[in-house]
Amino acid sequence: MKQPLALVIDDEPDICELLALTLGRMDVLCETAQDVGSAKSLLGKHQFDICLTDMRLPDGDGLELVQWMQTHAPGVPVAVITAHGNVETAVQALKLGAFDFISKPLDLGNLRNIVENALKLRGGNEQDSKLLGESPSMHKLREMIDRVARSQAPVHVTGESGTGKELVAHLIHDSGPRAEGPFVPVNCGAIPAELMESEFFGHRKGSFTGAVNDKAGLMQCAENGTLFLDEIADLPLAMQVKLLRVIQEKKVRPVGASAEESVDVRILSATHKNLSTMVADGEFRQDLYYRINVIELNVPALRERGDDVLMLADLILKRLSDSATLSEDARNAILTYDFPGNVRELENMLERAVTLCASGTIAPEDLQMRAAGDKATTRGSAGKLGEQVEGVQRQAIVDALEKTRYNKTAAAKLLGLSFRQLRYRIKKLGIE
Repeated sequence: MKQPLALVIDDEPDICELLALTLGRMDVLCETAQDVGSAKSLLGKHQFDICLTDMRLPDGDGLELVQWMQTHAPGVPVAVITAHGNVETAVQALKLGAFDFISKPLDLGNLRNIVENALKLRGGNEQDSKLLGESPSMHKLREMIDRVARSQAPVHVTGESGTGKELVAHLIHDSGPRAEGPFVPVNCGAIPAELMESEFFGHRKGSFTGAVNDKAGLMQCAENGTLFLDEIADLPLAMQVKLLRVIQEKKVRPVGASAEESVDVRILSATHKNLSTMVADGEFRQDLYYRINVIELNVPALRERGDDVLMLADLILKRLSDSATLSEDARNAILTYDFPGNVRELENMLERAVTLCASGTIAPEDLQMRAAGDKATTRGSAGKLGEQVEGVQRQAIVDALEKTRYNKTAAAKLLGLSFRQLRYRIKKLGIE
């Protein structure tokens, strides 16, 4: 592979010289530009492997260049140099597509980490996606994963319990420049509050009763890789403050240590709770929300994925048994069930069905689905909610059929259903 080439954009000759010298020691060739116009011209002539740009330039700013590059040089990772403590600018740069940011005064160790990570993207690092499904929502999710994997921006994954948020986080890690580093998942709700600081940042021997040895924290364990904070909404407010500082400064202080340690970790997070509502209620810090939610990915619920549920059911069954199959009635039952527990519930349901099924062909009763009344109770509803929902569904289907002159294909499209789903619901609801 040829020697990598970097573009440095800064109107201060001393900064350009310092960056060129640092890159040269990393065996990276360097071109320099003093303004946005010159940078655009060079980006049109050469294939760069990384771009480092200052924020304030004589004829524009770094944010404008970052935005321009997303269209005109999308394959070039760009890192923005920001004034110390200018968090808003750094976050805005990441939202616009910057690979990463570095604050002045320049920390050359941090700079080298950023350059090394960017150079790992050369030649691509595409992974076979384990996110199966042909629904539009899944195509969109896979596209977003590919896009954010190339960045170092914090990503917040949202979605109901059981949708596969950790799988999404793992794919972002596996598809990016940190793929060879560790992926460290942690359930924030499973760590006792009094042990949190030690678990996250580590501790020194003798720093508290029971600390018989030095211990590395989760942050240090994820060095050069990714720390996935699942159920981040469960972090106590005191810990949220400390996490925010680590994200901003890229440094941690182990419990009992006299000095801070630099860490090079990408933060991914997830929760099934509504963080913006928690912020409004004072239960989650707004400044931390602002930092972890630079990019948000929503994992769709299983009921929003149409026929994907049957594809997943077949694959799960193949993994569970060499001989078990779903009867047509069981397939229709799966297709019309709303799966409040999502993919996790589907897996558990099929595992139970394979065990209960005597003939090898799984019938609807083997699936042991929750009745409509049970689901209503689970969702906090009461009475005859199932009957009310069926009434609304019946009227919507009749209206769509009348509107399309009883063309079932057109009616299904109008309702956002597959033809198979519409046909089954017409039969189930007794619509003539």
